[in-house]
Amino acid sequence: MIVLDTNIVLDLFVFSDPATQPLSDRLLSGALRWIATPPMRNELERVLAYPQIQRRLQLHGRGAEDVLGRFDAQVQVMAVAGKASVTCKDPDDQKFIDLAVAHQARLLSKDHAVLCMRKRLLVLGVLAQEAIK
Repeated sequence: MIVLDTNIVLDLFVFSDPATQPLSDRLLSGALRWIATPPMRNELERVLAYPQIQRRLQLHGRGAEDVLGRFDAQVQVMAVAGKASVTCKDPDDQKFIDLAVAHQARLLSKDHAVLCMRKRLLVLGVLAQEAIK
């Protein structure tokens, strides 16, 4: 199982970052099961409305609904997880940590507030990393 923060989802579906190709391949093949919660989708929807993201989507002839459709097609929606025993400095990232800890899932994030918690998360069964290698 894997939890993806919003920046990783943007890299995957909006920016088409070549570094996300191994992740995309594993998600599409079913080698990885992506889990998320409704608040994670809500955050993605909010971020997709940012002007800089809208410009990027328009550049590629896509809309926010396309990205949300891809999210919906690939994610397994889970209930919001209870608060983990570790707290992130950035409250917006806590939901990703909580879900990853609850399911002992791998957590992909580019956020320093998450990545600086790697050792504490590993003790809880969560491998936090920036990319799939």
